[in-house]
Formats: sequence, C-alpha cells, structure tokens
Amino acid sequence: MGSSRFLGLYITICVLAFVISKITIAVLCYRRWQRKQLVIQDRFSDGKLVLFRSPKMKSLKPNSFLKKTMKLTSKDRIGSGGYGTVYRLTINESTSFAVKKLRRETTEQDRGFERELESMGDIKHRNIVTLHGYYTAPNFNLLIYELMPNGSLDTLLHGRRMDKVLDWDARYKIAVGAARGLSYLHHDCVPHIIHRDIKSSNILLDHNMEARVSDFGLATLMEQDNTHVSTLVAGTFGYLAPEYFDTGRATTKGDVYSFGVVLLELLTGRKPSDEAFVEEGTKLVTWVKTVVQDKKEEHYVDDRLGCNRMDEINHAFIIALMCLETDPLKRPNMLEVLKMLEEIKPDHLGHNSQSFT
Repeated sequence: MGSSRFLGLYITICVLAFVISKITIAVLCYRRWQRKQLVIQDRFSDGKLVLFRSPKMKSLKPNSFLKKTMKLTSKDRIGSGGYGTVYRLTINESTSFAVKKLRRETTEQDRGFERELESMGDIKHRNIVTLHGYYTAPNFNLLIYELMPNGSLDTLLHGRRMDKVLDWDARYKIAVGAARGLSYLHHDCVPHIIHRDIKSSNILLDHNMEARVSDFGLATLMEQDNTHVSTLVAGTFGYLAPEYFDTGRATTKGDVYSFGVVLLELLTGRKPSDEAFVEEGTKLVTWVKTVVQDKKEEHYVDDRLGCNRMDEINHAFIIALMCLETDPLKRPNMLEVLKMLEEIKPDHLGHNSQSFT
C-alpha cells in the first residue's frame, strides 16, 4: 500500500515537472520572439507591421516608419517582377529600404506566409539580402528588405549603363558570392531552402559589389499549396531545369541548373531570352553547348572581358556546363560548385577587386 502511494506521488511530481518545464520553455520562446520582433497594429487599415529587431532598425520610430510605408507611390517604384512591385522607401539621407508589394492570397495561406517570413527573418548571411520585416493588410502584403545600391546583375550586364562595364574580376567575385549565398540556403539553413527562381535579376549587388541572393522562399510563399508540385510554373523560362517541366517539382539540383545559366550570362554577356536566340528557335544553354560541340569556344566569351584571363574564364565555363547537365544526378551540388569556383583564384577572394572598367 505504501509503495503504491509512493509510486502515485512520484508520477504526480513527474507530470507536474513536465508541465512546468513546458510552460517555462513556452514563456522563454515567447520572450525571445518579443525581443526579435516589434509588432505594430495599424488600426486604420486593419494591418499589422512586424519589424525584426536589428542595429539598423533600433533607431527607427515604428509609427513614423509605418506612415512612410503607406505613402509609397508609383514615383517610388524601382522595379517589378513575377511576384510583385518593388519600391524605394527613404527614411532619411542615410537610411533607405526596398519594399516589395505582393498580392494577398487566402487567410489560411497568410498564416503560413507569416510563419515562413519569421524563419526568413532569422537568416543573416553576407550573400543573402536581409529581410527587415513585413506588413500584412486585407488586400496586400509588403516585404521590407535591405536596399542594394548597385541594383541587380541583370541591369548591370544587360541594361543601358554602358559607361560601367563589369570586368572579369568583378564577375568572378559576383559568381562566387552568389554561389556562397545559394550554398548557404541549400546546406546550412534548417530546414534547407530551395530558391526556385535563381536568375540574374534576383542577384543584387551591395555598395562593395558583393553579390546578394534575393527573393529566396518567395516561390514557396506564393504557392497555392505546400506540396511544391503545381500545374503553374514557378520560375523563369530560360533558367528552368529540363526535368522541372516533366515533374513540376522544385529541387536543389534545379537551383544548380539555374545558377549554371547565370554563370553563362556572366561569361557570355548574353541573356537567356536574347532576341537572337528567339529568332533562331534556340536558347542560351543550347547555343553554348553547340559552340562547344563545334569546338568554337572563343565565340562564347563576352568581348568586354578581353582575352588575358582565358584560362580562368574557361575553368568557369567548364563549371557552368557541369551545372547544366541534363541529368540532375550528374550535376554537382552548390557546395561543390562553390569549392570549384573558389579554386579558380584562391588568393583573390580575400581582396577587393576593381568593380568596373
């Protein structure tokens, strides 16, 4: 009888200890969440602003920040893409942000949207564009990003800024930086993140011409379900891996293929959607592979690169072709791609290269 009472008391104490520990953990997690986030309710438009705490955000007044955000107009627009329109939000002479406006989906999807964004807000990496917060409203959502002063790789390579030409050192630095950011998403994040829309317009450049991968996770956020299989193509034609059209399933090897296309852009200076390719009924990848087959590799190199570093350029070209293998099993993963790129110029990465010629 005494042993039964003792056993009952022991079980009760264990259960209470378990419950108390769970409550304690929940309180600590909530306090950590409070420290990480600053939530402002906008009663006027029934929206919610969430800012992730950081040194840059510490000095901002949330209500003033919200008012400036709500006053963005077409005059502030700096770009647009498949997932929304991007605006420049200027707080003062030294502080600006990039704000992306997205269409709002279902209420159920919005809850998943917020969960995903909170995870994205934890990601801090030198080659990933920082997400500083977000705003949810009945008719739209806003993402608040770090502003990249040198714009996108697409604009610098294919835009009208002909007075500024990327030299080989700058392009190599961009290739390594983008590979480093994508490798981080694939191999170091928990859970791992598949970008699903790697392209030159999603590789942004900071004031040091360091590459930053942007829009990671947006394809998943905007998806109608959580299966990563959809009848709608998520991504950009010209960058999509061939197997994606058969399965509709996004994979890390699909991202590797898309990165290979970007690497070809850096080497050739040609867009995947170049009008010449459209007229010929081909695409950048097919054209380059044909050049290789005909042993006319000298025709693929961008004239603006010059020919004094052809050994390094050819090495990068070989890596690009490995990424563009038709069979995804034959492609390297992004960590392997990064290591191969770093081996081209192992002593170069620790020094600042000349950005423009």
